Amino acid sequence: METGLAVEGIHSPVMLTRVIELLRPALDRRPQSVRWLVDCTLGIGGHAIAALEAFPQVRLIGIDRDQQAIELAGQRLADFSGRVSFAHGVYDQLDQILDAAGVGAVDGILMDLGLSSLQIDQRQRGFSYASDAPLDMRMDQSGGLSAADLVNSLGEAELARVLLKYGDERNARRIARAIVARRAESPLSTSAQLVAVITEATSPMLRGNGHPAKRSFQALRIAVNAELDALAAALPRALARLAGGGRLVVLSYHSGEDRLVKRAFARATADRVPPRAPAVPAELAATHTLLTRGAERPAAAEVLANPRAAAARLRAVERKEAD
Repeated sequence: METGLAVEGIHSPVMLTRVIELLRPALDRRPQSVRWLVDCTLGIGGHAIAALEAFPQVRLIGIDRDQQAIELAGQRLADFSGRVSFAHGVYDQLDQILDAAGVGAVDGILMDLGLSSLQIDQRQRGFSYASDAPLDMRMDQSGGLSAADLVNSLGEAELARVLLKYGDERNARRIARAIVARRAESPLSTSAQLVAVITEATSPMLRGNGHPAKRSFQALRIAVNAELDALAAALPRALARLAGGGRLVVLSYHSGEDRLVKRAFARATADRVPPRAPAVPAELAATHTLLTRGAERPAAAEVLANPRAAAARLRAVERKEAD
């Protein structure tokens, strides 16, 4: 069915070969049995297509908060229609989505965090500082506060906190002060207006190698979509929904995201007993095993071919089989 949706180019899924390699032991075992894979961040379906092609026994549940992404992914996954179902929601709703589908434990879960190609390429969504558009940044445009709502309503101190916490913006206070002064004249409504304020407020000595608005736009996007709150709630739920031998693979692109993933995985892979305890009761033993040593990064060749992969950090765990 034609919906009129399109992106400027179908971009390569990040670290695709490694993602499939990590999921294979969980999805390729007992090939006569159905294996359940949840793509918590479906986007336009790049990782999903590869998994469905690689593992014929897989049934996939694709979750995305962006209804446009679901529609476009539905077109791209049409050849697998009997093996795919879609859910419009956020990954912290994992339990409700799986319960509604009548699915208990699953064999694989993938989270590819951050923006999708669709959201980046649709300039009118306001995510990019490189083109002028309404200051929106909502991944789910069906409701919620936009970036314009935040920059025109937050107090100076709170706005500075958002820029520092979610964007690691060293110039957060000056930028927040400049935004408050500018909006006193008239509300900020477009990305170009915000870029102009940020650029003027940012000392050339603090701009570094990137665009002066890059970190602020990242921070506002994360705040608008409550991304870190959703991730913090979703990780323990995802770990708990894995079957024995099931695997969770997470791709993050921001230090705050990776920090949450690292801590959740550390808790799941550690025994809950004092150091040097003589024995570990079964109920206090680690429930999962780390599959990656630290955060894996994409190869230089992939970054050269797909610059959007440059910030990627990959971590994965496997749930232990029950004794």
